[in-house]
Amino acid sequence: MAVNKSKVSAGFIVVGVLTAFFGIVLVFVGPVIIDDQVVKNTIIDPKNDLSYTMWKDLPVPFFMSVYFFHVLNPEEILKGEKPMVEQRGPYVYRKQCRKENITFHPNSTVSYREYRRYFFEPSMSVGNESDVITIPNMLVLGAAVMLEDLPFALRLLISATFKTFKEGPFLTKTVEELMWGYDSKLVEFLNKYLPGMLPSTGKFGLFAEFNNSNTGLFTIHTGRDNIKNVHKVDSWNGLTELSYWRTPQCNMINGTAGQLWPPFMTKETTLPFYSPDACRSLELVYQRPGVMNGIPLYRFVAPKTMFANGTDYPPNEGFCPCRQSGLLNVSSCRYNSPVFISHPHFFNADPVLLDYVLGLHPTEEEHGLFIDIHPNGYIDGPILTTFHTNLVILPAVMEYMQYIFIALGLFTTIVAALVYYKVRRKTCEGDALPRENTSTSSHERTPLLQDEQH
Repeated sequence: MAVNKSKVSAGFIVVGVLTAFFGIVLVFVGPVIIDDQVVKNTIIDPKNDLSYTMWKDLPVPFFMSVYFFHVLNPEEILKGEKPMVEQRGPYVYRKQCRKENITFHPNSTVSYREYRRYFFEPSMSVGNESDVITIPNMLVLGAAVMLEDLPFALRLLISATFKTFKEGPFLTKTVEELMWGYDSKLVEFLNKYLPGMLPSTGKFGLFAEFNNSNTGLFTIHTGRDNIKNVHKVDSWNGLTELSYWRTPQCNMINGTAGQLWPPFMTKETTLPFYSPDACRSLELVYQRPGVMNGIPLYRFVAPKTMFANGTDYPPNEGFCPCRQSGLLNVSSCRYNSPVFISHPHFFNADPVLLDYVLGLHPTEEEHGLFIDIHPNGYIDGPILTTFHTNLVILPAVMEYMQYIFIALGLFTTIVAALVYYKVRRKTCEGDALPRENTSTSSHERTPLLQDEQH
């Protein structure tokens, strides 16, 4: 029986050592396995059902929140007073994206056009599309600036045309009309007699060209040759660089299309992306970690230098002619109309801009530009469950399992070794005692046998 216990103990020692060894192997191999699966599921490949479907027809809902600055004193402004505005909104729209004309190329790139549609979400909005808003008439003000260099007689004629069509420096329309367009006799006139002056020939609206439109022909890397390049833009509308700006650096098309980025990010990683709406590449930098719905994330924000002018940040000199920091002049890609981009409420801009308009209150929490990775935007439904399972649960289980195997293996080895030691000790003691007793008994019986024989 003692021999059997010894063998069992030795077997448990072997099992314990192997279990601990397996746990140690998992410590080094586990992350490699997870990274390998990440790579396989990140490559843009029709064979990857989940990732390819998510890339092609983004199931993650994107929401566009639009705020308007309602002008409170239009008449006073015409008399020289400062504009006073009141923020209205948000008017929230669900953005639906789908990629079409998808074509894979031999050099590990894929081309596509992404179409976008917007649907008003009343439950998430503060107000309705029927709300009436007063804003500057960008059509009239823009045309006035663009026509400054024309002969006086022509400028006088166009000014009379504005009055004929009852177009003034301010415009009062519903949110729906401002967003998606309204019929304008002035637009019809300008398109007829000054063709090419306006970007569209239909209704005039702030986002009239956004709805049911595409963002251009993107060609991006699939990541098959190098996972670090996945989603990065190779060309846009056949261009590998832009022609809007004054320096080669500013005309570079960098980063991704702004929806997905390569995996394995660190705090030193930046998020470069090309924005057709901004007519340039932008870059976000790491700010802090966070958690959303149980999913860990990194928050990346716009640096203060993003819209800085060339004086405050020399690399931005190529985006000039510039005004105060915080304003990006995009006139060169907007038919030379005086259009500027800034953060809401002039956040991160030159403080002097706040003196020009009353009613602005910039804060980082409400007006800063940021992206959370993982995920990009708000996730709900089955996709959230999938992200949580793959990004949180499985890696945690893998990590816990490797330490459980190590602990269980060491515990089994130690206990089995102690049992084996005790069994061997008892066996040795048992073998020694019987030999001593047998010798004594034999010696004691010898005289009795001799007496009987005598």
